[in-house]
Amino acid sequence: MAEHQADALAQEFVQFAVAAGVLRFGEFKTKAGRLSPYFFNAGGFDDGAKLGRVAGFYARRLLAAGVEFDMLFGPAYKGITLAAAVAIELARLGRNVPFAFNRKEAKDHGEGGLMVGAPLRGRVVIVDDVITEGAAKRESVELIRGQGAQAVAVLIALDRMERAGTDGALSDHSAVEEFTRDYGVPVLAVATLPDLMHYLSVTSDASLTPYRHAVSAYRARYGV
Repeated sequence: MAEHQADALAQEFVQFAVAAGVLRFGEFKTKAGRLSPYFFNAGGFDDGAKLGRVAGFYARRLLAAGVEFDMLFGPAYKGITLAAAVAIELARLGRNVPFAFNRKEAKDHGEGGLMVGAPLRGRVVIVDDVITEGAAKRESVELIRGQGAQAVAVLIALDRMERAGTDGALSDHSAVEEFTRDYGVPVLAVATLPDLMHYLSVTSDASLTPYRHAVSAYRARYGV
């Protein structure tokens, strides 16, 4: 396997996520029932400073990708806060765009409905934390298309790059790859599993040394 080329933005983000306690190492059971040596929980961006910092990483990745977009959409629930924070950061950088989000259940009073914020129009970027099985992003694309708008990208923090499915019935593709294949919508990740592995290989934090092999073995078993 070719040596992974370090992405400066990704390395800065991984270092930040580890320091913030959002990216942790140990033994964690995933939604697919796998025992993972690492766990990413965007709910840990739980104060103004951390949320503002992570929004900066998202905005920089989005702008660097060169995707043409008109607005942001945040799927309930974690995507709501992330989309709002990224919209604030984009405005600070001179790119003021509207954003919207959905409710899990339709409101039957006041303005009513499932949608909150700006009307879904034009080219929309979906902002969320990760893609696990992809269901929320698929629903988001359908919702956006149903409003006559176009989903042009999904922006996430970390792409685990592991095969979809369960042991004994593993797909040859990751949830991200299957989503892109089915909807033709690219996924932009601030960092990927190879970025995480590169960080573990160069960090001076001795407490993380034991996890280098564990993450590598996990990728060998489940990675795409």
